[in-house]
Amino acid sequence: MQRIDGYLSKANIRRIADHLKLPESKIYGVATFYNQFKLNPPGRYQIQVCRGTACHVKGSLNLLEAIVRELGIEPGETTTDGLFSLDVVACLGACSIAPVITVNGEFHGRLDKKKVTRVLAEIRSKENHDA
Repeated sequence: MQRIDGYLSKANIRRIADHLKLPESKIYGVATFYNQFKLNPPGRYQIQVCRGTACHVKGSLNLLEAIVRELGIEPGETTTDGLFSLDVVACLGACSIAPVITVNGEFHGRLDKKKVTRVLAEIRSKENHDA
């Protein structure tokens, strides 16, 4: 269901619970335990911030804080306009370009606060131009 909708809606959790003959709370328990499951609709641009060792040492916490401040959302949330969603991941496997984020799977490396803000501004500019 998540592969189709991009997240597990309340209705889909109810369907899963009915199908498995389990209480909805059990389904929520599993869905909230594993960070691969999403309970909110994803944004058009899905941002992942790497918090692996190399990225941590090179300042990925600063990137995360800048993104949170810029977008006004916390990890696991989506902006009210549906444009961005934000997640933190343990490792993206791109240590040589740390610190790194991905936006819809596209890698952006060797970032600092200024560069990550520029990446977000470019996306917003593109969206405003395409609108």
